[in-house]
Amino acid sequence: MGVNAPCHLAILVAAGILTGCAKTPAPVAETPPPDPTTESWYPVTVAEITALHRDALRLYRSGRPEEASGLILKGQPLLNRVLQVPKPTLAAVEAASDMDDLYGRMLLANKHPVWARQMFQKNAARWKNWQPQTAETAQRLKVAQDAIAECDRQP
Repeated sequence: MGVNAPCHLAILVAAGILTGCAKTPAPVAETPPPDPTTESWYPVTVAEITALHRDALRLYRSGRPEEASGLILKGQPLLNRVLQVPKPTLAAVEAASDMDDLYGRMLLANKHPVWARQMFQKNAARWKNWQPQTAETAQRLKVAQDAIAECDRQP
């Protein structure tokens, strides 16, 4: 090492210290992903599900359960789409609940209490975990729990 080696070493140490003290760039704010429930397709799809449920219920009550079942099956992809968003709307959860309740009742009437129970359990889980709880969501939970109890009474 030459005579200037300590000087070079001091310059390198000082540069390292100054580099470590430099301001770090401000983090880039991430843009949150858009809320799918505010997109135009979402309420339209919920309205479609609601209409399918209304028609299926009418068909079921008029003694045409096969046609009602077809409408319920037609609504499943729509239900999956509106429920797969991070925070579905109350209207979407109600529409799904109504379809599952009708299908569960149809299964129960056809002597399939185990399958019916699965439909009612989905509803019970939905309403037990829904926030904020309201008188209506509490009533929907009670209806689902009563339906589960009805399944459990079946032979």
